[in-house]
Formats: sequence, C-alpha cells, structure tokens
Amino acid sequence: MEKPAKYPPVPDDLAGDLIRYPQEDSCQNMKNTGSKQKGAKGSRKKKSISLAATEAAAIRNKYLRAYGETPPPEGTPAPGDEEAVEEATTTEKPKTDSVNMSQLQALDMPELNKMAKKQGIPNYGSLQKHELIFQLLQRNAEQAGVLYTEGCLEILPEGFGFLRSESFNYLPCPEDVYVSPSQIRRFDLQTGDIIAGEIRRPKDRERFFALVKVTSVGHEEPEIAKDKIHFDNLTPLFPDERFFLENDPEEYSTRVMDLVCPIGKGTRGLIVAPPRTGKTVLMQNLANAVIKNSPDVYLFILLIDERPEEVTDMMRTCKAAEVVSSTFDEPPERHVHVAEMVIEKAKRMVEHKHDVMILLDSI
Repeated sequence: MEKPAKYPPVPDDLAGDLIRYPQEDSCQNMKNTGSKQKGAKGSRKKKSISLAATEAAAIRNKYLRAYGETPPPEGTPAPGDEEAVEEATTTEKPKTDSVNMSQLQALDMPELNKMAKKQGIPNYGSLQKHELIFQLLQRNAEQAGVLYTEGCLEILPEGFGFLRSESFNYLPCPEDVYVSPSQIRRFDLQTGDIIAGEIRRPKDRERFFALVKVTSVGHEEPEIAKDKIHFDNLTPLFPDERFFLENDPEEYSTRVMDLVCPIGKGTRGLIVAPPRTGKTVLMQNLANAVIKNSPDVYLFILLIDERPEEVTDMMRTCKAAEVVSSTFDEPPERHVHVAEMVIEKAKRMVEHKHDVMILLDSI
C-alpha cells in the first residue's frame, strides 16, 4: 500500500518554477557541451550546481508557504542536495591553534615534560631539552595548522643562515630554522636581524625546520625594514642624553656614579678594581637602575668566561635584561662567537632606532 503524499499536488502557479529547476540531465548536457573549454569546465559545473541548489531551496520555501508551513532557515540545503552544496562551497579545513617555537624554547624542563606527557611522546624523560623541543614541534606540526618562530639570524659563509635562539645563547641546536639565500637577498637580511615568520617541519632528507614566510624584521614590516640605514653609515656624535642611575635611597653606589662619572647614551666605560671588591655587584646595581629608570633601553648583559653559578645569579638579579653567557668550560672560539652575535644584534637594533646598552663581564 502506497503512503499518502505529504503535500497535495503542485498548484499551477508553482508548476513553472519546478519545471525551471535544472535536472541532472541538464547538468550532464552542460558538461558535455563545455568539454571543448576544459579550463572552465570544473568552475562552470560547480557554479551550475550551486545555482541549482539555491533555486531549489527558494522553490521549496515558496511551496511550503503556499500551504501555511514555516520554511527552514535560510541556507539550509534541500533534502538530497547536501552533497551538491558541499561540493559547490568547499572550504579549507579549520586549523587548530598555532605553535610558537620561541615560546617552547623559553619554557623550563618540567613544563616541557608536562607537555610531552600530554602529547604522548615516549621516553621524554631521557631526552635533552633540544631533542624534546624538536619532538614537540614534530608532533604539533601534524596537529597545528601553522608553526611560528622568532630568532636572531646568523648568516654562514656559504650564503644561507639559521635563526638562533637567545634562550640557548645563540648556540647551534637541532630546532634551528633554516633561512634560504633567496630570502636573505630579497629582504636584505644581515647577521643579528630579529626575524619572525612562519616555518614548516623538515621534509625527507632534511634536518632542520625551514622558514617559508617572513612576517617581520626587527619587529617591523619586512618592506619597511629595507629602508634602514646600515650601522657603519650612521654618524657618531657626542652624547647629549644621560642615564639617571639613582633609584634606591639605600644604594649609594649608583648615586656616586651620577655625581662623579655620569653615563650618557653613546659613551663607553670601564670598571677596574682588584678581585673581590664588588665589581659584579656594582654592575648589577647599574643594570637594575637602567631597567627601572630607562625602560625603553634594551639591555644586554654579556658574561664571558664566567662560572655557571654567576650566570644564574645574574639572570635572577636582572630579570628584565637579556643575559647571554659563555662559561669558562667553553672553548675560546665559543667566547668570540657569542660576543660577535651580541654586538651584531645590538647594531641591527640601533639601525631600527632602538637604544641599546651592553654590560660586559669580563674582558
């Protein structure tokens, strides 16, 4: 026994609308007639399907109103037209939250181990920090839509470069990002530039992540950064602006420096004293004074041939400064490399009109 129709026969005033509805045969005929224009065939087919689905929805709503029923919300596909609408309006898959490599590099080992446990990385407790970050990036690259990073560029003699991390004192590590020679030439990049951009994970037979899109150079748009004046072409001048070092009523050393040997922007100074007389403490007081009274100044504290515990103490005492170190157990070439990276980064920041101070301990 046949089931009764849900709606009575179509009235005469609606019959014409249904006749104008493109059927599969008409779509097939259009496909056949358009075979001579192969370049536009796919787009014409999608366009015809989309128009067919839209017109079918309008006719269905008109048919429902004719019998006093409420039509579905606008945009709802007709029964059986879901595939056509999906094919005609295909969009990219939604991407998950992006991952920033520089943020991972700034985390401590307990936080990284917690993330590794959550991601299901096996034997994460036996991995070093570099290896653990590399594994986390590989795992997140499969899930996240985009990977980002920010680092200091070092250009090698071969013409290509890598983005080094200040968290590892610009030491080469597995998660360094490769920068191609074409990108270096296109954006006029130099050693010491702070590069931020989108990266991709290594392909087959590749060892490093690669930079695919440069979003900023020196915290500026890449096209704007091209207009900077090279540091060697800047004009040296006598200082006309001073640093005010007095910041604590109970600290007299910085007050005495303000009175006896004031420091201006662009000057050079040297602290000479016998061992165990407080040179490091004086430099810490100087750094904290600059951090408090001149927050717009970017402060480097470069520690060369120092003990590791002194590096830790300096980092805890001057938290707002960038502490870069090469301890006494490193080879002399490493000391030179760290010093050159810091001075090159400082030059690039000056080219972008930033005030920079470098405190070196020791020479």
